[in-house]
Amino acid sequence: MKIHINKKEVELPEGSRLTDVAQREKLPNKGVAIAVNNELVCCDDWKDHPLREGDDLLIIKAFCGG
Repeated sequence: MKIHINKKEVELPEGSRLTDVAQREKLPNKGVAIAVNNELVCCDDWKDHPLREGDDLLIIKAFCGG
């Protein structure tokens, strides 16, 4: 299935979940937020959140600095 991650088209296997995206993108365990179709999904729910054809994901990584 095809989805968009930060406006880039990505192909994932059917049945993929947000945890699969986090692993694929090598996201850290903390300091990351993911919105699916403009709705924030709590990181505790990533394993239970199925992805669907055409979903639009926005991944935001927090960073420190000035």
